[in-house]
Amino acid sequence: MTEQSPSPPQDDDAPNGRWPFIRDVLVLQLKLLIGNLHNFILIPATTIAALLDLLFKSGRHGSRFYRVLEWGRQADEAIGLYDALDRHNHEGKGDYTVDALVSRLESAIVREYGKGGATASVKSAIDRALNQLHRGSDKGTARVQEAAQRLKEKAAGPGGKDAA
Repeated sequence: MTEQSPSPPQDDDAPNGRWPFIRDVLVLQLKLLIGNLHNFILIPATTIAALLDLLFKSGRHGSRFYRVLEWGRQADEAIGLYDALDRHNHEGKGDYTVDALVSRLESAIVREYGKGGATASVKSAIDRALNQLHRGSDKGTARVQEAAQRLKEKAAGPGGKDAA
């Protein structure tokens, strides 16, 4: 069995590094949660607005419904579910998006990290744990491959041919 040389250390803060990836995953989960809450509110709100428009005319037909629908669109754009795909293209959307909020929070964390406080210690501990997990998963993969080979050999039987 040959020993693989350890891969060179990666810059986990690079755009394709571990921490930007973890950030994108966590932000997506937050956005999905907010989006579900948005839909939970929007479904009855649009239904009620449509019923009110049918029962009580005010201006053009559907004015309440379309107003609620526009609020829904604005909220959906603020959530920006797929903004991680075009991160460089989020300028001009304003300061009222989930990404803008997360960006401000992230800036505060980065400032703390730069000071070398508790944030830096937590990041180092998480990096060590994830690196250890990755090293362990490499060993686990080798064990699974060895077990699969043993099963294959047992299935082949004493004659060396696969049992049908």
